[in-house]
Parts: sequence; structure tokens; C-alpha cells
Amino acid sequence: MTPALRELEILFPKGLLHRPGELAPYESDALTAFRARPLAVVLPESHEEVVAAVRWCQKHRIPYVARGSGTSLSGGSLPVEGGIVIALNRMNRLLRLDPKERIAVVQPGFINLQVSLAAAPYGLYYAPDPSSQPVSTIGGNLAFNSGGAHCLKYGMTSNHVLGAKVVLPDGETASLGSESLEGVGPDWLGLFVGSEGLLGIATEVTLRLLPKPEAYHTVLAAYDTLEKAGEAVAAVVASGILPGAMEIMDSLAIEAAEAAVGAGYPREARALLIVELEGEAPEVEAEAHHLEQVIRSSGAYEVRVAQSEAERMKIWKGRKAAFSAVGRLSPDYIVQDGVVPRSKLGQALAEIERLSERYGLRVANVFHAGDGNLHPLILYNGRVPGELERAEELAGEILRLCVALGGSITGEHGVGMEKRAYMPEMFSPTDLEAMRRIRQALDPLELSNRGKMFPGGEPRPPSGPHPLERAGVIVRE
Repeated sequence: MTPALRELEILFPKGLLHRPGELAPYESDALTAFRARPLAVVLPESHEEVVAAVRWCQKHRIPYVARGSGTSLSGGSLPVEGGIVIALNRMNRLLRLDPKERIAVVQPGFINLQVSLAAAPYGLYYAPDPSSQPVSTIGGNLAFNSGGAHCLKYGMTSNHVLGAKVVLPDGETASLGSESLEGVGPDWLGLFVGSEGLLGIATEVTLRLLPKPEAYHTVLAAYDTLEKAGEAVAAVVASGILPGAMEIMDSLAIEAAEAAVGAGYPREARALLIVELEGEAPEVEAEAHHLEQVIRSSGAYEVRVAQSEAERMKIWKGRKAAFSAVGRLSPDYIVQDGVVPRSKLGQALAEIERLSERYGLRVANVFHAGDGNLHPLILYNGRVPGELERAEELAGEILRLCVALGGSITGEHGVGMEKRAYMPEMFSPTDLEAMRRIRQALDPLELSNRGKMFPGGEPRPPSGPHPLERAGVIVRE
């Protein structure tokens, strides 16, 4: 060990990983096409230990990245080569739950779904529900401003974070926001949420809780074209109904979900639309009649309504499992995360189908249709020379399509490593320079999650088999 690492070992006698076998699990996040070997991983258990780790990095000018469960799909929690990972999994406590004020205060390693489970006895829940909610942490959700199926009606993580205690890149502590719903002064918390770890590390997060809806009405509609399903979304919104969620899955996603969890979806459908109403029972009942008329006039050839909570959960189980289930169809895949205006959904989906044929790669479409957040999953085989590169080119075409249609290169997964090269597609050099100045005002050495978000000259991800495959440790068939 170097003298600097010995110093770190003194700071973390029971929470330092530095041997190759210990570091291997941290080399990638959920975007496994990228990987990097950190110098070490530290496992703090308190705010003070996070401060100590950040100050050690400042002293030795070593870059770092904070990480929770590693579910980032943009390479946002990828280690910085030669830097350290500050793994926050041990900071996983619920610090306070106040049902009268409808708030929960948690550490960054607390799991998203556990917030709602803790609040359930009081008739409350936490609204943001990314598909990874059984494993993703609140700290990661905050860093990437995660959304989920119900963000159409309730908004993103930023709409549900009231305050945060953070460690800035110089090791100082700051308190952003408060427990009040009304902010005072500059919205520093709004700047921090979604900054992808470039502006510091949250060690305590105050969350807004909502009353659980009194009633649900969940509809599953099957279509013979993906374009019809996309146009149905615009029709629902134009009708004046604001559902809690609207999701679309195409035929490949249906096939994967059926193989994984047996959700009972119509297997022959080219597209499924899931629409869920929620709220007070009289309101939901009135909207349900209106919704049925809209759905049936949109060209759906089969419409099902969940008749029980069990049926409702079965519908959602298939949708929530779709990302991971696609692994049953292909050894590798890239998950994209673009956004288009709702009125352009049909056009976007038709163009993605055309691009899929042109590149000779299958694309499974799963997305938050209500806010136009596309999640095309591009299937490829990393063992075939050139397929990863072709998949990346297709992913880039889809992002450019989203921008051309008036949308964005990301809805909730963040920019991370994956989308840095596409930032100039959306932002002018002046815009990007303004963002850099904000970052450098807090972190002049750019130690905090260095190399993420901004366009740079770092090498492309390696292609071909994972090193563990080459060594014969793992086999993918």
C-alpha cells in the first residue's frame, strides 16, 4: 500500500477495499459496456466519515465518485480510473418519519421502495417509482433526478425532495432546502438534484410523502401497431384526463416480460398501453367511463380492466420487469433514455422501427408514454465484432431523433458517461461553458465524479467479452 492508502486505511479501518477481488464488483454500474478499476473503495457509515473521505481526496488530489446500488444506466456511477469509490450502502437508515408533517428523513443508501413500506402504516407513500425501486437508493435517485411510471402526475424526484445535508467537494457541509414546502432564497437544492454527483454528496435527504390514493383503475389496451398506441397517449391527454401513469411496451418487451414473470399479456399484440387512474373513488369512477371511450376509439383491439389488486399488481409486475427481462432475448443490450413531445410519440416510434431495420438490430421499446420518455432497448451480442459499435451508433441516432423532434437526450437516467458526446446536440458552447463554471466554482479541481456529463476525450468503452469471460470465470450462453 502507498502511504496515501495507509492514511485512508487509518480513516476507515473496517471500511476500505483495495484488493483486486474486492474492487471487481465496483468496476461497472448497470451500463456494463463501460468499466474502470478504482484505486480503492471506502464504506463510510456516517456524515463525518464522508467528510473525511472527501477531504482525503482533496489533500491527495484524487478523484472520487459516490455510489449506492450501482443501478445507473448511463455510467454515472462508473469509477474514475485510479480514483476512489465512496460507497454509501452502509448509510441506509431511516432517520425520521413524521406522518403529521408527511416527511421522511433518510440516509442516501436507503432503498426507494423501503420509504413507501415505512410510510404505509400511516396511509402515506413516496411517489417517485423508478423500475429499479426495489434496489435503487435515494442518494442515486437524487443524483439523477429519477422518475418512474407515475411521474406524469406527480413529477420527478426533484418534486419530492425538500431538503438535503450535503458534503461539498471541498469537504465543507451545507444544508440545502428545508422541511417547508415553500423555499426561501436561491434554489440551491434544485441545482443540486440531478447534478449527477458533480456538486457533492448528499448524506441526509428529506422527502415529501403523499397520502395513498383511495382508489385505482388500471386498464391494459392491446394494439396492432406501435404507432396507434403512441397516438392513443396523445388522445388520452387531449381528453382532459390526467392519469397517474401511462406506459407502453412493444412486442419484444411483451415477449420478454411474459418469459420472465408470466404477466398474462396478449402475446400477439404489437403494443400494449397501460393507463392507471388514481385518486378519490368518485373521481376515479367518473374518469374511468371517459377513459374507456377514449381507449376504444383509439383503435385498441382488446381492452382489459384489472378487477382486483392482484390483477393490477400482475399488470405492473410485467412492466417493472421489462428492462431486466430483455436479458432473456439477448446477451447484451443498451438502454436509451430520450424524450419527445407526446404529440410526436407515434412519429418517433415509427422512425425507431425504421432505424432498427436499417441497422439490423432488434429494438425493444418500453417507456413512460405519458411524458414522452422513451426507453428503447437495443439488443446486440458483444461477442460479435462490431455489434457494440453498431448498437451505439443506433443509440446515437435515436438521441438525435429526440432532439430533432423537440425533446431531450435524457429523461431520468442522466448523461453520465453514455451521453456526454450528445450534449452539444442540445446545448450551445456558451450553455456548456456556463455549466462548467458553476461546477468549477464548487470543485475547481473537478475531483467529484470527474469525466461525467461534459463532452471529453476519454476513450470509448471496450468491446468484446468481459475480462471475467476471457479468464473463464463466467460464461454467458
